[in-house]
Amino acid sequence: MLRNEKLVFALPKGRILKEVMPLVRHAGIEPEPAFDDESARQLRFTTNFPELDIIRVRAFDVATFVAFGAAHMGVAGNDVLLEFDYSEIYSPLDLGVASCRLSVAEPADLRDEDDPSTWSSVRVATKYPNLASKHFAARGVQAECIKLNGAMELATQLGLSRRIVDLISSGDTLRANGLVEVERICDITSRLCINRAAWKTRPEEVGGWINKFGEAVDAFAA
Repeated sequence: MLRNEKLVFALPKGRILKEVMPLVRHAGIEPEPAFDDESARQLRFTTNFPELDIIRVRAFDVATFVAFGAAHMGVAGNDVLLEFDYSEIYSPLDLGVASCRLSVAEPADLRDEDDPSTWSSVRVATKYPNLASKHFAARGVQAECIKLNGAMELATQLGLSRRIVDLISSGDTLRANGLVEVERICDITSRLCINRAAWKTRPEEVGGWINKFGEAVDAFAA
């Protein structure tokens, strides 16, 4: 990473982006107008800081961009950070946005006859095979995890698996598809994540942004 290289800040598309932008703006960052234009196709944006650009990528890809140094900083859910567990990422600050939970769910008609504490083996469809495997292994449950990237609820309807492991917020999507939450794995929020090499080589710049985001979090919590 060259000293005169622009800092690149990776932000996730979707729900997290909407919730984190007030913090981003409170930290003093104002993207170029195209950033708020829903018809704009570009993925990289300048900001009011000449030395800082923003990229907008899929939520699941933020950690990869940061870990491999394509972005110096980013915002990622700790579901993604825990799933990939990149040693190259330092996540110093919980931003307290996009709160949800990672849970096991199954069809409602199984609930009365099924007790998760009695499971010895389980088959789940999930976007989080590493997290799910670790969770079940800690309980002594043998788990077969089928990796899906979306439409998790269909897995139980079409016989791919009887259960899923997925993020749950309001639970509306589960109910709409005849599923119920039966076990919570962990609570999820979004965090500021930093590439460790950037933190080491550009401590003043990166540390300054960590402080600004910390101040923004404190301001919104007050």
